Order: sequence, then C-alpha cells, then structure tokens
Amino acid sequence: MGSIREIMTTDVETCSLLDNVFEVAVKMKENNVGAIPIVDGEKLVGMITDRDIVMRGIAEKKPPSSKVEVVMSDHLVTITPDTSTEEAAKLMADHQIRRLPIVEGDRLVGIVALGDLAVEPKFDNNAEIALSEISEHDKSQLQ
Repeated sequence: MGSIREIMTTDVETCSLLDNVFEVAVKMKENNVGAIPIVDGEKLVGMITDRDIVMRGIAEKKPPSSKVEVVMSDHLVTITPDTSTEEAAKLMADHQIRRLPIVEGDRLVGIVALGDLAVEPKFDNNAEIALSEISEHDKSQLQ
C-alpha cells in the first residue's frame, strides 16, 4: 500500500473565484481535463467538473458568463499527500467521485484521479474496486 504522494499530480491548473464558467471550460479544453479546482489565493474553495457545467450551467440555462460559484461544488472531499492509495480509492467509491483534491491545511497541493490509481500496477486493484462501485452507482442513476 503506497501513499498518494507517489502518484499525485502537483502541477494543477486552477481557476479563481473571479473567473466565469466559459473561462473554466476553455481551460478544461486547453488542458484536456474534466475538472478544475477553484482557489482563492492558494486556498481550495471549490471544484468544477465538465458534468457541473452541463448539469448546473447549461441545463439550467445559465449563461457562460456566470461566475464559477454558480456551478462549482463547494462541499469537497479532500485528502492529504500522506493518505494511502487504499483510503483514497475507498473515498472515491464511497462518495462516487473520480478525482480528489489534495490539500495541506486549506492549500491545494495536488490532485489525484481514478485513472492515476489505475495506471500504477501496484495500486490498480484499489482503482478497480473504486471504479466498479462508482460505475454501479452511475448505472443505477440511468434507470
């Protein structure tokens, strides 16, 4: 069992509370990512996923110029760099999420995605468990 520090991404693209939904979407496209952490200075205050933009933005007819607070999630599940990969996978499964921001105090220091767990051979069992539980939940929402 390893720690998240071994696999986390530390060069994380972020947006601020001053940005709007359009700017977040452009940054997602430019960086080929599906989630952008929202920071106030270095403090993590929210996350926006591509799904948030669709569900809370477009589907609710909010303009692209809407501030990030309108669509971001602000009830976040976070971990520290010393969290075990097993615990991270369990949190992802329990909370039905595919990405976890990594913080030290309130300061964003990285991010880990389910895919990060999956590409590491020594951690892929954790990813398999989390993904199967997340996928099961996703299928139940379609019914």
